Amino acid sequence: MSPLLPEGCGVALVTPFHADGRQDLVGLRNMVEHVLQGGVDFIVVLGTTGEPITQTREECFEVMRTVHDQVNGRVPLVAGPFGGNSTQGLIDRLDAYAEILALPGYVSIMSSVPSYVKPSQEGIYQHFMALAHASPLPILLYNVPSRSGVNMTAETTVRLAKASSKFIGVKEASGDLNQGLELLRDCPPSFSIYSGDDPTAMALITSGARGIISVVANAYPRLFGEMSRAALNGNLKKARRYNAPFIDVHPLLYVDGNPAGIKAVLQQLGHCSDAVRLPLVPVSEKTRQNLVLEVLKLEVERVPGLA
Repeated sequence: MSPLLPEGCGVALVTPFHADGRQDLVGLRNMVEHVLQGGVDFIVVLGTTGEPITQTREECFEVMRTVHDQVNGRVPLVAGPFGGNSTQGLIDRLDAYAEILALPGYVSIMSSVPSYVKPSQEGIYQHFMALAHASPLPILLYNVPSRSGVNMTAETTVRLAKASSKFIGVKEASGDLNQGLELLRDCPPSFSIYSGDDPTAMALITSGARGIISVVANAYPRLFGEMSRAALNGNLKKARRYNAPFIDVHPLLYVDGNPAGIKAVLQQLGHCSDAVRLPLVPVSEKTRQNLVLEVLKLEVERVPGLA
């Protein structure tokens, strides 16, 4: 098992913005406290949900420093803005971020499969091996075919896991449970499998995954964290109880794009605004109304560990 990242619930942290598009660093600090008080086990900073693609390098530095300072060593941090469709460009970015990545608390980078160019499986393998040689930190692979346009197969992931100890695990967001089972069967014990798909997380964790890197945990860190821990402990009755309220919530979080959906929920709960940067826009009024109803349902039911 990886000593760097714990079992349980990690959160793909949002980056709050003001209505005019400026970063809301006070809101960011508040979000960090919210998820920490909710009991998350680690934080992914500037993953997809953190919108690094629409922020400048200097803004990304500011987010990473702010989260680092607010966390103050309480949980491990994963640096997320390391996807890219140019291998050399990504290596150059690692060099530019060297000072930030050296901050104590950042234990890993997360790197997604190259997008847009749709590389072959051999291309994916060579890309990540080049990254392994360049990265100052261990690497959490990120397979998210809905965004990258190509799936990193279980065979390729296993090949990487066995090729270098620099790869500590994978955030598997294909939503394909059979692929997840192949990873759990074939990857070495030192390589950690985390679900990157909230709707199927419980199923993958009960099959042997170490936990979840979650979007919905931004709003409900305690509830979703309790689900993941119950699943890890084999308490399926409790895991199902905590998972059930989200079955109808998950689709609504993505119908108008992520993180527009989760930010609409966070605004309703009073944690931050729903502002996103173009080309993202806030959720439609129909989606907002549906989310309002689901959030109110959670409040009325008084689910233990709600907030």
